[in-house]
Amino acid sequence: MRASLIQIAVEEGESVESRRVRVAALVREQAGAADLVVLPELWTTGAFAYEEFGSEAEPLEGPTYEAMAKAASDAGVWLHAGSIPERAPSDGGSAAGEGPLYNTSLVFSPSGDLAASYRKIHRFGFDKGEAVLMGAGEELVTVRLPETTLGVATCYDLRFPELFRGLVDAGAETLVIPAGWPERRRAHWTLLARARAVENQAFVLACGTAGTHAGVPQAGHSIVVDPWGEVLAEAGSGEEVLRVEFDPSRVATTREQFPALKDRVLGLRTPERGPQPLPASRS
Repeated sequence: MRASLIQIAVEEGESVESRRVRVAALVREQAGAADLVVLPELWTTGAFAYEEFGSEAEPLEGPTYEAMAKAASDAGVWLHAGSIPERAPSDGGSAAGEGPLYNTSLVFSPSGDLAASYRKIHRFGFDKGEAVLMGAGEELVTVRLPETTLGVATCYDLRFPELFRGLVDAGAETLVIPAGWPERRRAHWTLLARARAVENQAFVLACGTAGTHAGVPQAGHSIVVDPWGEVLAEAGSGEEVLRVEFDPSRVATTREQFPALKDRVLGLRTPERGPQPLPASRS
């Protein structure tokens, strides 16, 4: 399977619309070179541009949805279009157009149809930023491709291994993680990506942004890790397209050769073993 991780530079001075057009063109350029294309988190605004979340928020089927659906169809690829600041419909108790915000990922099929959406469960910022401006998702999401089953997570989710255990229980073999990860914690980014691959015996495709978001330099260094924790490809710090070819069947082989997942004791989804994971939504 061939994957292209597009490490987009998000810089001040480029409008959201201009970046949307530019990124759609980059997706189309992957035609014939990739089966799966992955974009970063909140690339329309920048993950740390908190003040722009509200003004640049879109309905789920807004301009980014439309542009990415068309790009996926034109390129004939599966497209994880990163995430957008989604403005959900008002519940009736809010002013028109003032429904809750979510950090929402979109996954499109090669025909341009929406295969899945995922609202980020773990919101970053503690008592500010995303943590207070956006609502939390409630469902795990997997997407079945012909070659593999994707488990979908976003950025800060990477720090919570129980989420990925839930994705594995739902059948995930390839974990796809768009992010806007800061440069000052880049060592954590690489460490956690490899840890999630090893402990879940899965491929990890983690795509970050380049540039500077609201004064916060981004780590870049998008990375692809195999089920043994070996790094297959890693980007630098600037904008680039990281291309890699990998064999999804190695997940089953690895789990057979070293069946550690069969020895799990805690967190199993059986009535006698305590807490249950979040419900899984499979597309």
